[in-house]
Amino acid sequence: MINGNLNWITNFIWGIADDVLRDLYVRGKYRDVILPMTVIRRLDAILEPTKKAILEMKDMLDRAGVIQQDQALRQASGQAFYNTSKFTLRALKSRANQQQLKADFEAYLDGFSPNVQEILDNFEFRNQIPRLSKADALGTLIEKFLSPDINLSPEPVLDAEGNVKHPGLDNHAMGTIFEELIRRFNEENNEEAGEHWTPRDAVKLMAKLVFLPIADQVESGTYLLYDGACGTGGMLTVADETLRQLAEERGKKVSTHLYGQEINAETYAICKADLLLKGDGSQADNIKGGPEYSTLSNDAFPSMNFDFMLSNPPYGKSWKTDLERLGGKSSIRDPRFIIEHGGEPEYSLITRTSDGQLLFLVNLLSKMKHDSKLGSRIAEVHNGSSLFTGDAGKGESNIRRWIIENDWLEAIVALPLNMFYNTGIATYIWVLTNRKPEHRKGKVQLIDATQWYTPLRKNLGKKNCELSEEDIDRICDVFLRFEENEQSKILPNAAFGYWKVTVERPLRLKGIDPERAYSAKEIRELRETAERDENAPPVIRKIHKPGTEPNSLHGLFEATIAGERRVVEYEPDSKLRDTEQIPVLDTGGIDGFIEREVLPYAPDAWYDPASVKIGYEISFTRYFYKPKPMRTLEEIRADILTLRKETEGRLDEILGVRKQ
Repeated sequence: MINGNLNWITNFIWGIADDVLRDLYVRGKYRDVILPMTVIRRLDAILEPTKKAILEMKDMLDRAGVIQQDQALRQASGQAFYNTSKFTLRALKSRANQQQLKADFEAYLDGFSPNVQEILDNFEFRNQIPRLSKADALGTLIEKFLSPDINLSPEPVLDAEGNVKHPGLDNHAMGTIFEELIRRFNEENNEEAGEHWTPRDAVKLMAKLVFLPIADQVESGTYLLYDGACGTGGMLTVADETLRQLAEERGKKVSTHLYGQEINAETYAICKADLLLKGDGSQADNIKGGPEYSTLSNDAFPSMNFDFMLSNPPYGKSWKTDLERLGGKSSIRDPRFIIEHGGEPEYSLITRTSDGQLLFLVNLLSKMKHDSKLGSRIAEVHNGSSLFTGDAGKGESNIRRWIIENDWLEAIVALPLNMFYNTGIATYIWVLTNRKPEHRKGKVQLIDATQWYTPLRKNLGKKNCELSEEDIDRICDVFLRFEENEQSKILPNAAFGYWKVTVERPLRLKGIDPERAYSAKEIRELRETAERDENAPPVIRKIHKPGTEPNSLHGLFEATIAGERRVVEYEPDSKLRDTEQIPVLDTGGIDGFIEREVLPYAPDAWYDPASVKIGYEISFTRYFYKPKPMRTLEEIRADILTLRKETEGRLDEILGVRKQ
């Protein structure tokens, strides 16, 4: 089957929408009918040769009183699906009465196997039937899909002389047609397409970033692929194709099992249908979805681990409902999100409820294989907030810390702007693995690919550019070379870490006794009654026993109490409190930074080591920002003179002054 013929079939199906649905639906709703009808017609064509065998098997099972009939009926059909109604679409074509056609068509749909029923239910296709029937369009729709001008059957159509009129459509070709229809409908609805569908160029890049580094290490065998926000399944299918191609080029034979989870009912139905149309019945059974299957609150694969994982989670989407289902922030015990790390037995990865995108990455990381040669490799798309939001000790920062301190982050690639259909914001591909090669250990590669793109001739929503094959190869080449250059920076893991340090200064009040300690109650009263003065003595809150070593940086000061040298602690002044963000790689550490940057300006400052928090953030701007050179004085002067010349006489015109 050549691509031209596939394109012709796709155009024919696309044209059915305009021919039959134009006056019934707005253009953006054509997909509600055309996609499920394409699935139904393909399944109908596949099942036609075994229709009699299925009905005979059904009758025999019913007479024998067998309740669990699914496997036997699948065997009878020779497929992963079946239809036990007495109808086929071709038989329904002859119905002249709309009411009878409607009743028989619904009975025909009811005869499909449970896996197909789930697809139809999530498409909500039965809701369209009354509308189509009332407009006398249902029969026309069926007739169009049965047109002799196209063949959606795997068997060829012959002419009267026995020559092939239309070649058979194998599963791969049918999948290609269905994916092309999905792409076109997504582009028609570009304002929401990016929510459930990632552009194919971005997916191809992600797949290569996952597989190219280990292509020569892939052995013949079975591999598990997973997407926790699978949408219409494009990432899984492209990843599957990429892995198989790379393995075949190296003389290896691999089989794959695809797993995915998707909360949106329609896109889940599309994903499941796409796999079913490609002949992947078992793969379709591995896709879980619908409103009850939110990945964050209802993990469909809690005990499974996967070899390769790719995902494009929703950005900036609230996960408050999921958090409530998990028991709320204080009661959540999901082992994916409450872990042990850095000596903390309950290290929280819980992010703010307004954006749960990093939790999807945590979900993937919880499913890594730790006992296989290749471990697991992950690619996930995020917007910029995942790089830096969240203060030290908060969920987002904790996630970055957990990832980087475990040395799982291999690289982050900054993509061109306007790559996606519904957003023009900056996006980044995170590449992770728990089997870093030796030369990458302890390091992270940042790649600035924002200028490597090909402009589109026509915008698709906000998408105005794409990654050509050359662009993808260029990015992958920089990734694989692992060398420093203008677009590639290689940094030690610690470069992204920092200490958040609270710097205190003593509370100084007029009229206090500088040689006694005040109780908490007394200090509260003094705050309300005494006057602050930077020249007043500091308020002592604790006098340590003799022998305590002083350490003014940590708040243990030497003072004279009743003529003796003692170590004291001062009450901090909340109005003078400040915080410092100190890089982990700072040569002097926290103490050196305080001595160098704080004490020269506040000699009485200190910090409490117990209050120090560790944070991690990733700043592309810090490493790739290129300041624009300042203009010369001559250029500025020339601009001023030009403006003066252009505006000469304008004021007189405005004021109505005539030249003499």
